[in-house]
Amino acid sequence: MSDMITADLVDLDLAAHTKEAAARSLAERMVRLGRVTDLDGFLADVAAREAQMPTGLDGGIGIPHCRSAHVTEPTLAFGRSGPGIDFGAPDGPADLIFLIAAPAGADDAHLTILSSLARRLMDPDFTSALRTTASAAGAAALIRGDAPAGAAEAAGAGGAGAEDASGASTGGGGAGPSAGGAGEASGGESAPAPFRVVAVTSCPTGIAHTYMAAESLESAGRDAGVEVAVETQGSAGFTRLDPAVIAAADGVILAHDVPVREKERFAGKPTVDVGVKAGINRAAELIADVRARAERGEVTAPAAGTDGATPVESAGEPGEGYGTKLRKWLMSGVSYMVPFVAAGGLLIALGFAIGGYTIDKAPSVAEHFAWGQADSWAALLFQIGGLAFSFLIPVLAGYIAYGMADRPGLVPGFVGGAVALTINAGFLGGLAAGLVAGGVVRVIQRVRVPGALRGIMPVVVIPLVSSLIVGFLMFLVIGKPIASLQSALTDWLSGLSGANAVVLGMILGLMMCFDLGGPLNKVAYAFAIGGLASPNEGSLKVMAAVMAAGMVPPLAMALATVVRGKLFTRAERENGKAAWVLGASFITEGAIPFAAADPLRVIPSAMVGGAVTGALSMLFECTLRAPHGGVFVVPLIGNPALYLVAIALGTLVSAALVVLLKSHARKASGPATVADEPGETHEKVTVAA
Repeated sequence: MSDMITADLVDLDLAAHTKEAAARSLAERMVRLGRVTDLDGFLADVAAREAQMPTGLDGGIGIPHCRSAHVTEPTLAFGRSGPGIDFGAPDGPADLIFLIAAPAGADDAHLTILSSLARRLMDPDFTSALRTTASAAGAAALIRGDAPAGAAEAAGAGGAGAEDASGASTGGGGAGPSAGGAGEASGGESAPAPFRVVAVTSCPTGIAHTYMAAESLESAGRDAGVEVAVETQGSAGFTRLDPAVIAAADGVILAHDVPVREKERFAGKPTVDVGVKAGINRAAELIADVRARAERGEVTAPAAGTDGATPVESAGEPGEGYGTKLRKWLMSGVSYMVPFVAAGGLLIALGFAIGGYTIDKAPSVAEHFAWGQADSWAALLFQIGGLAFSFLIPVLAGYIAYGMADRPGLVPGFVGGAVALTINAGFLGGLAAGLVAGGVVRVIQRVRVPGALRGIMPVVVIPLVSSLIVGFLMFLVIGKPIASLQSALTDWLSGLSGANAVVLGMILGLMMCFDLGGPLNKVAYAFAIGGLASPNEGSLKVMAAVMAAGMVPPLAMALATVVRGKLFTRAERENGKAAWVLGASFITEGAIPFAAADPLRVIPSAMVGGAVTGALSMLFECTLRAPHGGVFVVPLIGNPALYLVAIALGTLVSAALVVLLKSHARKASGPATVADEPGETHEKVTVAA
């Protein structure tokens, strides 16, 4: 810790009033010491982490943190704010702000140090000492743990549980969890066995919240007389809890914002499944909850529901509606499918580009391949791409089922997807197979079985029974109607022309630009790549329109920062430079920084431009066989010149609208002068509520 924070990285009078300004002020100190190489790039990584989940904690603490390629060495900066800064904590602003910067490839030793700090933040003596210290050097010494003050020592001890170097920890203040039953009381009489809880904590970055939740659960367990053993699945890796400890546990708490690794280990016990911040803020409540479930005899598997809901209704996080859960399941399948689509589609497109559109009739390259002939190489590309593309439907179905039922859903999901491919049910068949497989597995998981059979359930019984049921349903019950519907959709796309095609292109353009890479964007993209599974003239037009519209938002924002730079902050102007490349590469997310700063003007402008481009692409009858690539696959586009015209016109319309709206807002509300960097001021448009 001695090198991670010094007095130069401490600001006891942090003047910032927003979390963005606080992060910038502390990050500037890191830049001056050479710990951060690119201020704006690092702050973008901090903002991206903050967007996943607010980093404010009860007790007046803010811990913005990230892993970033712009960090040269693990670094910690500390700021103390008088009025407090809102970091999204339920109890109000934070006055103690810790900016944690870890390199993208930080080693385990440094990450363990950072996790140790995260645990110490749960100690009130430690935070009280930081609030009263009068010098930057003193604060740095407290954080490093080498200050002579008793508060610093208490922060490191205080009865806290001891964490081993590999990521498993046990609560202090009593006998550690063991499989041996009750401990011995001081008088030699046998004491009642304590209630035992095993827990897993994890967060997207795995640096701070993971370990703070572990410390909070252990502390609450000591207060309640409950033995708590925590497995921290953080960036420093994790060591599995001893199977004997899990077997002896009376309940399970899963406090996580990323999937729990090897969750099936905790099957068959009362389980509370929540987000990681609940583990920090409501630890005592969670322990009481799991204890009550155990007393009521609720024996559940983490993968299944705990409240008597149907399998489909019980998945997802607590409090989520059915629509939210369904979107998560579908996006799980789409996210795993996209790499197969990109690799396979691009290889197929390259094969067509080199060998012409008759290359699909070439014999197998395993039997006929001439090293010196371009057609042979074209056939090789096409056939590899075709094989990759053939996994599209099974992967989609398999990982939808995985999103619903974890690993037990993979086998029936892939089987159902393969059946959908066999009976020509296509993309719609893959969607249905994934949902059916996930539901079937979750039903099976709810069946109570003898303890002796639990070991073979995930490897024998569930795959066997669920695959049989899903295969039966797909072959004989729902598969044929879905195949007929898929055929009708394919015929409709093939016959698209004139006004109908233009309207569809407009709708797809609006969807691509509405949430800039979010769920609606993914729905439009999935619709397009689903058509590539059985390509025809109509589906190729749809793919072209979707990619063209998706390129517009970042290109338009980049153009707007060049045309009217005064309307944008310095950070936005820097982001505009990167947006040229991102837009040209069909990465719609390149416009997110602009939309986050001014959504009421940026998003509508992007949608109008995307609709114009999508409609024009369909009107010009442009086609595309590659599912990705942006301008780099222009040679593979039908009518490439008109395709570029459609993108350019949509970009111009979107850029003009955003400039017009921002200019009008500045005239209406008056310019507000802000400083982005020391010594620099410029005008910033105020966003209307």
